[in-house]
Amino acid sequence: MAPAASINVLPESDTSAFTVPGRLTIQSVAKRRAAEGRLVAGVAALADVERFKGRTSHLHKAKARRWDHRFSTESNTRLPSSLKGAARYLKNEGMISLGGGLPSSRYFPFEQLSARVPDAGHFDGPSRCSTLHAGKNDLAEGKSDFDISTAFNYGQGYGAAQFLRWIIEHTEIVHSPPYQDWSCIMTIGSTSAIDMGLRMFCERGDWILSEEFTFPTAVEAAAPMGIRVAGVKMDEGGLLPSALDEVLTNWDVYARCGPKPFVLYTVPTGQNPTGSTQSAQRRREIYAVARKHDLIIMEDEPYYFLQMQPYTGPDASPIPPPSSHQEFLDSLVPSYLSMDTDGRVMRLDSFSKVIAPGARVGWITASEQIVDRYRQHADVSTQGPSGMSQLLMYKLLEEQWGHTGYLDWLLHIRMEYTERRDVLLDACESYVPREIVSWVPPMAGMFHWFKVDYRKHPAYPRKSRADIEEEIFHAIIGHGTLLMKGSWFSPDGQGEGDDMYFRATYAATPLEDIQEGVRRLGEAFREVFAIDSVVQGNGNGIAAVQMKALETGLANIHVNGYINGHANGQAKDFGTGYTSGYGNGYSNGGHFDGYTNGHTNGYLSAMA
Repeated sequence: MAPAASINVLPESDTSAFTVPGRLTIQSVAKRRAAEGRLVAGVAALADVERFKGRTSHLHKAKARRWDHRFSTESNTRLPSSLKGAARYLKNEGMISLGGGLPSSRYFPFEQLSARVPDAGHFDGPSRCSTLHAGKNDLAEGKSDFDISTAFNYGQGYGAAQFLRWIIEHTEIVHSPPYQDWSCIMTIGSTSAIDMGLRMFCERGDWILSEEFTFPTAVEAAAPMGIRVAGVKMDEGGLLPSALDEVLTNWDVYARCGPKPFVLYTVPTGQNPTGSTQSAQRRREIYAVARKHDLIIMEDEPYYFLQMQPYTGPDASPIPPPSSHQEFLDSLVPSYLSMDTDGRVMRLDSFSKVIAPGARVGWITASEQIVDRYRQHADVSTQGPSGMSQLLMYKLLEEQWGHTGYLDWLLHIRMEYTERRDVLLDACESYVPREIVSWVPPMAGMFHWFKVDYRKHPAYPRKSRADIEEEIFHAIIGHGTLLMKGSWFSPDGQGEGDDMYFRATYAATPLEDIQEGVRRLGEAFREVFAIDSVVQGNGNGIAAVQMKALETGLANIHVNGYINGHANGQAKDFGTGYTSGYGNGYSNGGHFDGYTNGHTNGYLSAMA
């Protein structure tokens, strides 16, 4: 199939030339809307997606492939909702409805809602805020295209037409899907969309593919359906295309007790838990493997707009932000959706990480065929997102900010998350022992992935990998901070020879607590691995002190000269001068002359 960019003109029925429309931009949204005319959509109104996309804007593109051979038995046996389908007659002029079971908005005990939100481009404080208002009958009174009477009533599975139009425009501005019959439908969040997507494509006993470390909820959603998850090897750039191809090429249906998988679930940007981001070239290579093996790609992208500025180091000057909306959009790694000529990508978007998770509003973008199947599931299960949430989001994104203001907001939180990540990385450079722990600065998302060389543990190999992981986990807790075990994110589980990881997040913790948390983390690693404690300065500016061997030559007796300090800043005294060996020469703090290597409050405490 030739790429859409190679097609310049198409003949119309009157043989006149048809110029290929340009890509939708923020500036051209108003022109498209003017050509559409005013949107009037009442209660449970059907959405005219082709109108929102521009009826002639995508005719030069090829249509998506058909996916009849990939739908599950459950999906194939679902029928459209007969009651919701009757809503198409409500638009008939003069129609008096005695059929629909819609309650009268007269009995909704809400007359007006209001919310204070920041003005577009002024996000640093409460001084520049405006109050959004939504009344019960704004639509009838000509004050707004969306009101309480419409939003708070029953709706269609794909959501309210008013807000869906904004979502479709935003999707086209950012991704410009390269095939003709793409569509969008709202979700109640990506977790629900994962569940519904698995039901649409998979049967009990099937396998799906994911990164070797992945979002646990996706695995837990699949398990009760009898769907198993096969992890695919990763590197610091995310999922490895060669490993994906190898797994699929060498799939043994007998050893795996299941058919070759055809669904790939991936979080390409700021991946949870590893923080890795697939490059554009990596995505193209994975997409080529997907075409080779006829995969459906479930592209879960809650962190897509949390792509950050490059990390330049503790003392380097920060890189300035993009200077325009177009520069910002151009800086984003291209999505799978933007390179999907087949319609094999089901992209999951969400406002959870960029607006608020409690809104429970997201959307998927896929081919019309896939979106229609999703709608049939939604119409008889989740239905659309909460009308209250849709109305609030519409007021914010459509009436208050618009597409321009939303991009301003996304650029703002990009810089906010860059600062948070940099604070954590700077603290890691100061406090975390590099001889034991390594990491790659994340380019996007909320997570930092620590790789721990557990083979340097004093008791390894006498102590198992799992026991060392558990010891580290509880030592970190004992020092007053919390990280997540990497093994919790492995769909296949981890064995004795596998690498060890821990996940940290910098998303919500105050900046000063991030620094303190990392300091405590570093102390926990030093304690577990019996590394000489480097005590960093505390808030009063006390200089860092490194323990040295005492002049008497009698204290700190162990093979490599390291001592393991303990809680409350005092080493444990094991009698009158003998040490507690671990079998490899590390001491647990025996002292002949009463000196300790305390590290409480960030300074050295010497005791007589």
